[in-house]
Parts: sequence; C-alpha cells; structure tokens
Amino acid sequence: WGLNTFDNIAASEQSHMDALLMLLQRYALPDPAASTAAGVFGNPVLQGLYGALEAAGQTSLVAALQVGAQIEELDIRDLRAVKATVDNADLTLVYENLEMGSRNHLRAFHTNLQRQGASYTPVHITQAEYDAIVNSPRETGMP
Repeated sequence: WGLNTFDNIAASEQSHMDALLMLLQRYALPDPAASTAAGVFGNPVLQGLYGALEAAGQTSLVAALQVGAQIEELDIRDLRAVKATVDNADLTLVYENLEMGSRNHLRAFHTNLQRQGASYTPVHITQAEYDAIVNSPRETGMP
C-alpha cells in the first residue's frame, strides 16, 4: 500500500525471527520454519488464519492496517500466555522484548488508522488493554 509502516514493521518482524532463531540454536532445538516458505505453516489453524488475514488485508489500506493491528494484538496475547509458562531467563527476556515490539507495532497501526479516519476494535485482547497500549508512549530499550 506504499506505507512505510508496513516495510518498517516487516523488517522488525524479521529481527524478531532472528532473535528466536538465536535461542533455538543456543539450546540446539530444531527450527520449525527452516524448511518452509514465508506464509507457510505446519499448523492448519495458523495456515487458515494467515490466508484469511492476507486476503482481508488486500482489500484496502484501512483493512490492511486493521489486519496489522489484529496480528499484533494476537501476538501480544500469545506472548503473554507463553511467557507465563517459562522459567528460562533467556526466553523470558526475548518474549518481553517481542511483546514490547508488538505493542509499538500496535501503536503504529492505531496511529495510521486514525490518520485514515478509521478505527479498530480489538479481537484478541480487551478494549481496556488495547486502550492502555495505544494511549501510552512508544517504548524503547529493553523491558
């Protein structure tokens, strides 16, 4: 859609993947994405969600921004859930940084939606959580 936000967030998401790959390598764990192309998931639920969101995001700029917001809030919800199950300091730190990045991305999508005269209703986190994130300043540094 010619919006820098999409390119910037895509680059950031690659750095997130790189951080997770570093942990997989550190702990000699297999990389589940090593033999798949971008947008291909072994989990059929994720594959279906990806297909639906990709199709929705191609209909308009506003729809693409709303899809971006939905992905970020889904990431936030999932990161919070998995973070609660680990006791490894390396994992906790990476998950906290990923969640901070997702909060920043959510803020970016929210701001761009406002510029388009549009809004977004959260699907995966509460409205109160969403409002708290988008009404707080961009985060920097490590949590």
